Amino acid sequence: MSTIKDKQVIKKKYLSGWTVLIPVLAWIFYFANTVFSSGFYSLILSVLLLGSVLAAVYHSEVIAHRLGEPFGTLLLAFAITVIEVGLIISIMMGAEGLETVTLARDTVFAAVMIILTGIIGICIVIGSLRYREQTFTLQGVSTALITLTAVVVFVLILPNYTISHTGGEYTSFQLLFIALVSLALYLGFTMVQTMRHRSFFISPQNKLLADQKEQNSNELLSRKKMLVSCLMLILCLGIVVLMAKLLSKDVEHIVLSFGAPKSVVGVIIAGIVLLPEGLAAFRAAKNDQIQTSLNLAFGSALASIGLSIPAIAIISVIFGIRMTLGIDIKSTVLLGLSLFIITVSLATGKTNIMQGVVLVGIFLIYLFISIVP
Repeated sequence: MSTIKDKQVIKKKYLSGWTVLIPVLAWIFYFANTVFSSGFYSLILSVLLLGSVLAAVYHSEVIAHRLGEPFGTLLLAFAITVIEVGLIISIMMGAEGLETVTLARDTVFAAVMIILTGIIGICIVIGSLRYREQTFTLQGVSTALITLTAVVVFVLILPNYTISHTGGEYTSFQLLFIALVSLALYLGFTMVQTMRHRSFFISPQNKLLADQKEQNSNELLSRKKMLVSCLMLILCLGIVVLMAKLLSKDVEHIVLSFGAPKSVVGVIIAGIVLLPEGLAAFRAAKNDQIQTSLNLAFGSALASIGLSIPAIAIISVIFGIRMTLGIDIKSTVLLGLSLFIITVSLATGKTNIMQGVVLVGIFLIYLFISIVP
């Protein structure tokens, strides 16, 4: 019975034509931009951009279904990171007159805050409202937290206290070295998650179910269908980067028209990139799979720094682009508070609603202070 149900689910997934239609329309409208240019046309492009992000994550999930966990989570995080890096680099290199020195910092910091307080907080609240308490494997979360804390300090806080360069910037040599260390830590975490201690990232009560699901996935998804999803994923990622570069000036204009600081541009980019992954984490929490929610959240946060920063650092050094990474005191306080609260909250292996409410409260304060500094 379960096998028949799984086949129906897989068949239903591949009947979702919007995941093919939206990226194709996005490519067509992108090339038609030289003919049509208006505020309404920019709105259409924005909708297609968001749809392409959702389609990219959809195809990532389809491929992940074939690969099984935790490889599926890693693939989804990697796809999100490619979008994030593409957005940042395209804006940094292609937007004339746009102040991009702090764009990478603002986007990465926003991604970390959205994940640690917004996504995880809402997941805990959703799960607690429905199940009161949810359990997860403490070793996996602990491993992710210590890795994330170290990388966050290296990238966002330490630059403020080096003396070789002022203004929260690393020298080119320092930047490359920090980038390589961050990449090494991320790769080490990936090896722990996928090979050495894979069981740390699977909820105890779901280990048998996960193994059965992985076996069914490999049987039900053909190689042809997976290759189609791989091709569509590449098309989605490409158009997202191109359209983001095209719309970057409009985003800045909207932000400035509301009187908000330019750092809000980074928050918007991070929000667009993390929205589909956040929705996936919310669905998992609703289905009593808080372990999957935490895997998605921490994996995305680590990829956002451990993969994004090295890629952006190399590009910035090659093309001589300045990049400020150090955050200010206000942001440092919020980041430190977030790391402390989430460490304490997840120290028992169980979640309750108050933990989620506090994290969501910090998230709302972060958004408010970003818009009204």
